[in-house]
Amino acid sequence: MEQLSGQDASFVYLDTPTTPMHIGSVAIYDPSTAPGGFVRFKDILRHIESRLDRSRSFRQKLVRVPYDLDHPYWIDDKNFDLEYHVRHIALPKPGDWRQLCIQVSRLHARGMDLTKPLWEFIVIEGLDNIEGLPKGCFALVSKIHHAAIDGMSGVEITSAIHDLTATPEEAPSAKGWDGENPPNMGELMLRTWVNSIRQPVRFAKTIAATVPGVARLAKQAVGGDVSLDGARSAPRTLLNGPVSPHRVFDGTVFELAKVRAIKDRIEGATVNDVVLTIIGGGLRHYLKSRDDLPEASLSVMAPISVRAEGEKGAMGNLVSAMVVRVGTQIADPMERLEYVTGETRNSKAMTNAIGARTLTDYSELMPAALAGLAARLYTRFHIANMHAPAFNAVATNVPGPRVPIYFSGAKLVRQMGFGPVFDGMGMINVIYSYENEIAISFTSDRAMIPDPANYAAALKTAFEELYEAKVKPKPASKAKAAAKDKAAPMKASPKAKTKAKPKARAVPRKRG
Repeated sequence: MEQLSGQDASFVYLDTPTTPMHIGSVAIYDPSTAPGGFVRFKDILRHIESRLDRSRSFRQKLVRVPYDLDHPYWIDDKNFDLEYHVRHIALPKPGDWRQLCIQVSRLHARGMDLTKPLWEFIVIEGLDNIEGLPKGCFALVSKIHHAAIDGMSGVEITSAIHDLTATPEEAPSAKGWDGENPPNMGELMLRTWVNSIRQPVRFAKTIAATVPGVARLAKQAVGGDVSLDGARSAPRTLLNGPVSPHRVFDGTVFELAKVRAIKDRIEGATVNDVVLTIIGGGLRHYLKSRDDLPEASLSVMAPISVRAEGEKGAMGNLVSAMVVRVGTQIADPMERLEYVTGETRNSKAMTNAIGARTLTDYSELMPAALAGLAARLYTRFHIANMHAPAFNAVATNVPGPRVPIYFSGAKLVRQMGFGPVFDGMGMINVIYSYENEIAISFTSDRAMIPDPANYAAALKTAFEELYEAKVKPKPASKAKAAAKDKAAPMKASPKAKTKAKPKARAVPRKRG
């Protein structure tokens, strides 16, 4: 039995019928590479069953403490049933991209049963008419509760069910499964009492770790190394209100080589900066078409993994975050990239000054009952409408493999991600990289983005503008040229002095 951290538990408390808190992916496979040229559903079931021992998330479920007086616990489920978690549907003809997006949106909108292991796989067949993909593909839609994994720990589940060749690796015989008996109320209440005694010590340690970081941040701000302008609240947009129970999903893909080529045009820029610039441009185009583009820049929250080397297989969330302004007020694409590059550098410096790991520790300080109550009241009373948003959207980067991978013999040809939205934050952009592609997909509320294809098109337009844009001469280089021009006439000043020297020598008045 293992207790959830405060950060993991927060996703349980935030889970409501209108805000299901699971993340996941849409992975599309070409079955022609599998032995025999096809993959049956029973092959998929057998394949997943042989890999269950490779990730603890597969067979662990939650046990809630009475009245949420303390954070929940993970236990091994005695009644685990694989066929409850792996399901099978098919698209009607023609099986195109729009149909797939609509089906993914419906699946994502449905909350998960919190009394069972918190994951679901849905196999979708009939993908026969998607541009750029072979006919006869199938998709695997994964749903995993955010309390169980973050983007990086989710890589463990991806690795568990995939192989590096089309011939599936021979898995050892599955071990017998017994599971655990749920703890009784007395045991849970005793653990709660012990944790309450430890809480002041945690508080003191977190504050002690924070004080030096705040001092460093203040010193850097005074010295001009860090700007605190980015800590201001974000402007309100149509994305920043209460969300409905309905979702939309869509996305687009780009060549990774072109994204890297854009990165190389600005000194110090990263692939992440380019992607954030594309998102900023997409938001600018889309909100402008809806007459909702604010004068100030929109802000995006970007999660940062704080996993140490030995924590890669750990369940749950080990993330901090930085907030980056993405230049939606800037029309010129290259100027926007330069702006975003500076903003990410500044935001990283702010996070590093205090310590990303220290920031995550604050989630442990709020009592569980208070955290759960706050989450419920925030949704029930629409408090998101009563304050300025801290950020407008989320952009999370999930690095994928650079080599082909296979699921039950079928080659993965494309992967995109989706995530939760909640009151005050109605859009999440997920960046997935795989082989030579980088995909930006998004999830939003249907009432906020009724036309998801238009935002997907706006992302594509923003990328094309950025790729075709020319780097303008920097103002600093112009200043240097001007300085050289000013320096040229000053060379003549010595000649002027030499002409004046004969006048200086004529001093007969002193002799007289």
